[in-house]
Amino acid sequence: MNGLIISATGSGTGKTTLTLGLLRAYHRAGVGVRSFKAGPDYIDPGFHLVASGLPSANLDSWAMPEGVMARIISGAEGADLVIAEGAMGLFDGVAQTGATARGSAADLSVLTGWPVVLVIDAGGQAQSVGAVALGFARLRPEVKIAGAVVNRVASPRHEMMVREGLAEAGIACLGCLPRLKDLEMPSRHLGLVQASERPELDAQIEAMADLVAGHLDLAALRAQAAPTRALAGAAAPLTPPGQRIAIARDQAFSFLYPHLLDGWRQAGAEIGFFSPLEDQSPDPTADCVWLPGGYPELHAGRLAGKASFLKGLRDFAQTRPVHGECGGYMVLGQGLVDKDGTRHAMAGLLGLETSYAKRKMHLGYRHARLLAPIPGQAEGTALRGHEFHFSTILSQPDAPLARVTDAAGLSVVETGSRRGYVTGTFFHLIAEDI
Repeated sequence: MNGLIISATGSGTGKTTLTLGLLRAYHRAGVGVRSFKAGPDYIDPGFHLVASGLPSANLDSWAMPEGVMARIISGAEGADLVIAEGAMGLFDGVAQTGATARGSAADLSVLTGWPVVLVIDAGGQAQSVGAVALGFARLRPEVKIAGAVVNRVASPRHEMMVREGLAEAGIACLGCLPRLKDLEMPSRHLGLVQASERPELDAQIEAMADLVAGHLDLAALRAQAAPTRALAGAAAPLTPPGQRIAIARDQAFSFLYPHLLDGWRQAGAEIGFFSPLEDQSPDPTADCVWLPGGYPELHAGRLAGKASFLKGLRDFAQTRPVHGECGGYMVLGQGLVDKDGTRHAMAGLLGLETSYAKRKMHLGYRHARLLAPIPGQAEGTALRGHEFHFSTILSQPDAPLARVTDAAGLSVVETGSRRGYVTGTFFHLIAEDI
């Protein structure tokens, strides 16, 4: 498969607009295009799915061994083109190497052999765009820069000067996109508003595709793609949390990495979904319940009133394992304080009390050594994951679930909790550390 990485000089430059526009434009042209998201992002793969009509997944060189990434990439075999969207800037990762590398889009480019399309915001500059591109091209020579797409170009004269600067630097200009505020994506505290909450999304992606097709040479850009390198190592099949897994899924519970679901299914697990917001109880015949993260802090009052869901969850937890991640962990606790300072009683299966009124960002990779088992993982297992939330812990009285450190090896207080058959963590599992 031939692939490209859409990366940038930093966040907010237009990577997502370009990626979604390219996916839809190639899809409309009959190109079999598959997509990936570099790094720990729960939301963008959903947008990729809408744009291309085909599933997307994450690739994370800090959290994933090469064999895991190889297995995920193999899911796109047969595609005419692979497009991976980076996170933040091209070289932005963590300071210390994780499972494979440091988590940057540049690392992914080196590992896969996919050249980088560098998105540059031309606001406030003209010919200097060339110097910016040249610096990015020279910092790590093993990272191939296919060329630049320049965003937010103000006028034909501005575009002429931008192209002059890139030509002087010897960097190919793959296209220039004008300033268009209509295509900006709405966001909230954990990133873009989810695809499932955007009824107008398809029309907006169509507009992105029109923009991209009208200002870029799609054939020339596709010609910059390079074959995928073989990654080292073979990944063992993922151990599912159970043979039959009941997973919460709705607007309050949606943050579960696609590669985990795919891996569990490939290992033979049967997966069923239920909606707490619709007052649905977990399947009483399941082997375990998994509550993903999401936005329960925005729906705390509604969740507190869902008697069937809460009773079904409590009954299930008397005899079989229940695990929650981040928002799911918060719902397993005693109470959740919303942004207005109102406390809402949650499931009470753990002693955890959290507050979204006292907001503080908790963000970063996590390495965890389990002090007790969770569904699918034995005590002592090392896991890699990611934490991103704004809620604070008011009380965490139960026994810690794991010894947890950040990407620099420093301890964090969000150790997770365990009580009986119930476990929970603030970090989202990405891969086992092997």
